[in-house]
Amino acid sequence: MAGTLGILTVVGARPQLVKAAVLSRRIAEGYPGRLRQHLLHTGQHYDSALSDVFFQQLGLPAPDVPLGIGAAPVPEQTARMLEGVARAIAHYRPQLVLVFGDTTSTLAGALAAAQCGVPLVHVEAGLRAFDRSMPEEVNRVIADRLATWLFCPTEAAVANLAAEGIRDHAGSVPGPDAPAVRLVGDILCDHVLGTLPLAGERSTVLRDLGLREGGYLLATVHRAANSDDPDRLAGIAEGLSMAARATGLPVVLPMHPRVRRSLSEASHAKAAQALQGCAGLHVLDPQGPLDMLVLTRHAAVVLTDSGGLQKEAAILKRPCVVLRDRTEWVELVATGRAALADADPDRIASEAVRGLGLRLTDPTGLYGHGDTAERICAALLGRA
Repeated sequence: MAGTLGILTVVGARPQLVKAAVLSRRIAEGYPGRLRQHLLHTGQHYDSALSDVFFQQLGLPAPDVPLGIGAAPVPEQTARMLEGVARAIAHYRPQLVLVFGDTTSTLAGALAAAQCGVPLVHVEAGLRAFDRSMPEEVNRVIADRLATWLFCPTEAAVANLAAEGIRDHAGSVPGPDAPAVRLVGDILCDHVLGTLPLAGERSTVLRDLGLREGGYLLATVHRAANSDDPDRLAGIAEGLSMAARATGLPVVLPMHPRVRRSLSEASHAKAAQALQGCAGLHVLDPQGPLDMLVLTRHAAVVLTDSGGLQKEAAILKRPCVVLRDRTEWVELVATGRAALADADPDRIASEAVRGLGLRLTDPTGLYGHGDTAERICAALLGRA
C-alpha cells in the first residue's frame, strides 16, 4: 500500500490496552510515516485501576477519542459504542479499523467498520471455546466473520477458522470475500517478554505485601458468568479457601469491581463467608500491568478465569488452574500447563496442589517469539 495507512484502533478493556500499547510502540519505532494510528477508547473499563494506570505505566498515548461509555446494560453499551465508533470513522476516514479479542468493544468496532464500509482487522482471531452461551464467543465469531485481516495467535485458531470456511486467499487482494488469515503469534507474548525487565525494576508489590517468591497463590475472577452467579462464586471462593489450606500458602486476590459488588449483595453471602475463612487472604485492588506481571511471575500457582492471565502464566512458566469448564486456549490444557477446575471446590484445591509439583518448560514458540506486532505491521503494509 502506497502512502500512509490510517488505522482506527478500538479498545475498551484492560487486555486490549496492553495489546494496543505494544502495537503503538512498534508503529512509532518502526513505521513512522507509513502507519498512522488513532486510538478510540470506549470506556468499557472505566475504573482508573482498570484503565488509566495502563496508559501511565505502558506509555500508551492518550486516546484520540475517549467515548466514556461506562457502566450500562450490554445492548445499551453496544449501541452507544457503535454510534461513537461510526462518528470517529467519519471524522478520521481510516483505511482500516482494528480490534482486539472478544469484548463488547470488539463487537461494536467490528459492526461499525462493516456498516461504514471500512476493512476490519481482528487481532486474536480464530479462538473458540465452542460455547455460544458466552458473550465473548459470540463477539469473536462475529468479528471473524466481518474481518478482512485475521491475525491468529495459534495454529489451533487457524484451524478453527478453516473449519468455518474462513481460509487465507493467497495471491488475492484482501477483501470482505477474500480474507487474509495470518498466523502471527500472540501480541500478549510481546508484552510479557518486553515489559518484564521494567516490571522487575519498578514493582515493589512483593515487598509491600510481605510475600516471598513462589510463596503464594495468585487468583483472579472477573467473568460475569462467575461473579454474577451466587453458586459459582461461592464454589470458587470455597475452592480458594481449600487451596490455601491444602497448599499452606496464602492467596493473593486482586478483586475486580464486579466481584466486589457481588460480594456486597445478600445473594452472595455464602461466597463472602468462604473468603472470610480463607487463611492468609490478601484482597487487593486491581493491579497495574507492572505489579501484575511480577505477581504472576513469582506465584506458585495461578488460579483464574481470565484468558489473558492463562497465557501470561504459561509464558512465565507458572502452572494455572482455570476457573471455567473450558478454555479457548486449548493448547495450555493439552500441554499440561493449565487444568480445568470449573467452580468445583475440590477440583480447585486438588489442581492447586498438583500445580505445586509441576516444573514447566520454556513455552517458546507456543505463542510466538515476541515479534507479533512486527508481523502485523509488515502484513498490513504488504510485506508479509
